[in-house]
Amino acid sequence: MAARSAKAQTVRNMMLSLAVVVPVAFVSYVFIPHDESNDPVKTVGYRVELDTARRAAPYAVAAPEGLAEGWRATSVSYRAGGKEGSLWHLGFLDPQKEYVAVEQSDGPAAEFIDEVSQRAERTSGTQKVGDSTWRRYAGEKYNALVREERGVTTVVTGTASYERLGEMAAALKAEKKALPEEAGKKNQPEGAGKA
Repeated sequence: MAARSAKAQTVRNMMLSLAVVVPVAFVSYVFIPHDESNDPVKTVGYRVELDTARRAAPYAVAAPEGLAEGWRATSVSYRAGGKEGSLWHLGFLDPQKEYVAVEQSDGPAAEFIDEVSQRAERTSGTQKVGDSTWRRYAGEKYNALVREERGVTTVVTGTASYERLGEMAAALKAEKKALPEEAGKKNQPEGAGKA
């Protein structure tokens, strides 16, 4: 009988606890302000990472210039020389909140394209962007525009339409910055520093 009484006491205590916790949680939910329409994706600045990557990468790093209003940078990273090569990533949301990313690598192109395009397949189509021709890839998750050049593969990929991917590709400016010590050597007069 004592065991039965202990079980009844435990259930009773649990019900009393719930009777206190549930109303407090409900009142908290109702009276603490929350904005469900607020965009959970945060905009990031990428200038510092871009400058760093342009100094460190063994290729000219691409980033957009002059995009129309409404494009928001959401992610940025640079990872130097692993087995996949040196990797540059810059992610955006376009004005329709579709994802568009600029991806670059000096590693094996086929594996890199497969990974960043979420396994999109190469199509027979191409897309002219400015003076360049980009190869189209189509996939269940992402579409991609790919340009392979000597020493670097550039992929513009995401959930956006080919038109939007092309808009991003057209805005890209690839640049390589000299390291500070290299810039100093260029500015020295000939024969300077020799004893």
